[in-house]
Amino acid sequence: MTRRFEELDWQQTPIGEVSLRRRRDPSLEVEVYEVKLGDEYLMSSLFTVAEVALATLGLAALPGGPLQVVVGGLGLGYTAHAALEDLRVESLLVVDYLDAVIGWHRRGLLPLSAALTDDPRCRLVHGDFFALTAGDDGYDPAAPGRRFDAVLLDIDHSPSHLLHPGNGGFYTVAGLQRLAGHLRPGGVFGLWSNDPPDDAFTATLAEVFAGARAEVVAFDNPLQRRQSTNTVYVAHLN
Repeated sequence: MTRRFEELDWQQTPIGEVSLRRRRDPSLEVEVYEVKLGDEYLMSSLFTVAEVALATLGLAALPGGPLQVVVGGLGLGYTAHAALEDLRVESLLVVDYLDAVIGWHRRGLLPLSAALTDDPRCRLVHGDFFALTAGDDGYDPAAPGRRFDAVLLDIDHSPSHLLHPGNGGFYTVAGLQRLAGHLRPGGVFGLWSNDPPDDAFTATLAEVFAGARAEVVAFDNPLQRRQSTNTVYVAHLN
């Protein structure tokens, strides 16, 4: 029988104490996986609709294949897994700042871990997504300068609600231009946000990309017994 609550892992990281927890929700009769940074909840397996939509909406903006894709932020693995569900994806690079999170998946601690680590198309990379974006070598340490068809990002809570203030430069015209330099012609940038659409950020995207839009993604919130929403931004180059 599954324990009502279990801490699967706890580690001190460069951004603070990170823990992975599993609990049984008796009202929903499901196992829930949660990640906390200190006392702050970062993610929960109860709310993954928009993480999946980040991949499906972003990749749907690309007309053909095969596709070379980067996911920034591994987390519980739902965006990466949804990307791999698209059979056009030939290669998926998943970049995460926390080696602890990559270790959870390599140890098989999460429901989607095996689907990611057993897929030969998928490679987990320990690195700082924002520093890699700002650099010339890009996201693949094995192929400096490699460019991609899509970059899908889910790290900060939103463009204005950051996990670390140092990430702020990415969400400017200059930061997004650096990102665009790692994309192939016609490439796509997708971004998950916990906040409602931000017109100012959409306008910033439009200064760099040929087209940009914000999609509201609604999902059931069983804890609050109502619908909640996230936002997925999708922008594309010519």
